[in-house]
Amino acid sequence: MLRRGGKGEAADGFYQIRSDCTHKVPETKFKIKIGKTLSVRKWHAAFTREGCLDIASVLNRIQKGGVHPTIRGEVWEFLLGCFDPGSTFDEREQIRQKRRIQYALWKEECKDMDSHVGSSKIITAPIITEDGMPIKDPLVLLEATSDQRTTQGSSSSSGNDNEVDKSVNCVVDKQIIEWKLLLHQIGLDVLRTDRSMVFYENKENLTKLWDILAVYAWIDKEIGYCQGMSDLCSPMIVLLNDEADAFWCFERLMRRLRGNFRCTQQSVGVENQLQHLASIIQVLDPKLHDHLETLGGGDYLFAFRMFMVLFRRELSFGDSLYLWEMMWALEYDPDIFSAYEHIGAATGVTPGYKPKVKSMRQFGKYERDNMKNGASDNDGPVPISVFLVASVLKENSAKLLQEARGIDDVIRILNDVNGNLDAKKACAVALKLHRKYLKKLYIIRQGKHILISSAGADT
Repeated sequence: MLRRGGKGEAADGFYQIRSDCTHKVPETKFKIKIGKTLSVRKWHAAFTREGCLDIASVLNRIQKGGVHPTIRGEVWEFLLGCFDPGSTFDEREQIRQKRRIQYALWKEECKDMDSHVGSSKIITAPIITEDGMPIKDPLVLLEATSDQRTTQGSSSSSGNDNEVDKSVNCVVDKQIIEWKLLLHQIGLDVLRTDRSMVFYENKENLTKLWDILAVYAWIDKEIGYCQGMSDLCSPMIVLLNDEADAFWCFERLMRRLRGNFRCTQQSVGVENQLQHLASIIQVLDPKLHDHLETLGGGDYLFAFRMFMVLFRRELSFGDSLYLWEMMWALEYDPDIFSAYEHIGAATGVTPGYKPKVKSMRQFGKYERDNMKNGASDNDGPVPISVFLVASVLKENSAKLLQEARGIDDVIRILNDVNGNLDAKKACAVALKLHRKYLKKLYIIRQGKHILISSAGADT
């Protein structure tokens, strides 16, 4: 029996690891603690009779001790902005059914373009050439199985002759060609995603992940599919039984992160966050920043992976979920649902849309600090993930200064963090760094203001 203030209950049993992979996977540090973790009872008690959610009390619990694994899926639907806390049970059910219908329509549209969608099979090699010609009898279909050796063998053998089938009509629509060219890459990544988990020994779960990513790649044509997105989508499949519900949670997460995957010939999508990280370290640890610049790491590209998959590589599966929900609770904005629902196709937000005034208690702790200090730029506030990466660098500052003699050393030292990162401590340090950074920025700005005022007086 759990006791208040005790060490807590281990959560490993909720995300079982294959027996042959236990030695490769970091141990989960997250513990279910009475009085801190958002429990099933506290979650249900947070709703009114009609179904409106007291989001402030929920955020407070999550920030203290995360979410009980049995209710994670439904809690995440609120944290990610799928539902408004002020909505009723009936209103949410109507939205859910409407979204399930929309997903089914999109999936059917994809199936019409390529029959492999929804077929319980996964594509692992190109099915079309770049000029739209279908490939004849390609070794591209792999029925998802629990046999990892079969998976690897099929993937390698699929690179054999790609003979063009001239008897089939050429695809001329460029958007369809681009989408079809992505399908095998999605398949290859899906077969590598969280394969240490017992959950993915079930082929239905693998194909569900492939279908969701294939549909998303079609509806978000600007981003399509990029490596790393399967790592972000996988937890949604694990937590939500219904495929459409999992899709919409992933779609909402991508609203936050899609900018990271937007790449051009001039820049990578995550470059904006890397620049923020450089500015933060320069202010909070100038010695470390100068050292990294001397080593040729002033662009901070060595932190690229942490941003792209939100610490999935640095943490166990369970701890990465714990970190994500704490991040989302800390930067929660109660207008997130309304903002997403009023997004226009071209203009961003529907003209005339104004969010309702909310109590400060309904905002996450990190978001409240930003509001109090007016901390935002043209792209909005700096995401808490930037300060989380900064916390990792600060915690390893002494080691980086002493041992790093090149970028390879920096990468090696940061790779040592894998499996050793404490999610709760990282969030606590990130909040402290955030407040310290805001204070230092204020002092710097005040100093500049005084200098400008003095210069004006002299003239």
